[in-house]
Amino acid sequence: MSTDLQSPQRVFVVITGVSGAGRTTALHVLEDLSFYCVDNLPTPLLPEMISLWRNTPSVRRMGIGLDVRGGEFFASADEVVKKLRDAGEHVGVIFLDAADEALVRRFSETRRRHPLAAAFPDDDVSSLVHREREAVGDLRALADQVIDTTRLSVHELRRLLIDHFRATTGTALRMQTRVVSFGFKYGVPADADLVFDARFLANPHFVPELRPMSGRDSAVSRFVLEQHPEGGEFLDSLERFVAPLLPRYAREGKVVLTVAVGCTGGRHRSVALAEALGARLRPGAPGDVTVAHRDIDRGG
Repeated sequence: MSTDLQSPQRVFVVITGVSGAGRTTALHVLEDLSFYCVDNLPTPLLPEMISLWRNTPSVRRMGIGLDVRGGEFFASADEVVKKLRDAGEHVGVIFLDAADEALVRRFSETRRRHPLAAAFPDDDVSSLVHREREAVGDLRALADQVIDTTRLSVHELRRLLIDHFRATTGTALRMQTRVVSFGFKYGVPADADLVFDARFLANPHFVPELRPMSGRDSAVSRFVLEQHPEGGEFLDSLERFVAPLLPRYAREGKVVLTVAVGCTGGRHRSVALAEALGARLRPGAPGDVTVAHRDIDRGG
């Protein structure tokens, strides 16, 4: 999987906040935006990470996750960030927050322990959340942006972060669209988002001179898409249906969209359709469009 960024700008950002507010989700968004991410970094290593980043031109964007799991290493986080900024380093800080009630509910729903539970075994979750707020308060004061996730779904947080980096750094997520052919007798691709069935079309498998070929061969492609009108009509319908969806999926922050087209064996009809559909989608797609044929070599 690959994602492209529209800007060459170099960015170094710290993702932090209270546990349960969405820090992990935020780091995943950064990874999708081609950031090199390190989670739960001991704060004393932050200056070394910046130095390494500055001396590695190929790594343009870096995201660092800092939180109370670092224990004593986290205690000086605000001081380290201040010193780096005073020294002229552009260290961005995004702080994820949420109401206490929301945090307690999330820990209850996920049945996960609060990171401070081992250190304070007699405290309930509400008390641990209060302790954590005190521990991260100084770092919160340094944040360039505080995001309250109390009423945000995971998808809404994702969209908000993508919009944030598009607005502040010029970075934008370019969705990859994969058009995949397959044979139903081998199963539907597990990662398919949209599945279309081409088994109603005339089958080149039953034409002796076409059987050894695949949908990549022009003779098979003509048989499927031109010699039988329903093939071309089906391709037109696929394009009309799929093309308008691509920018909408991209707006939702989807990284890879897999469009699967299947026939019986995955060698003739679905291959010809996938090749033609990929070619039609490329000009207007919000990112790369690739075509793959999962079962083309299985014999049909």
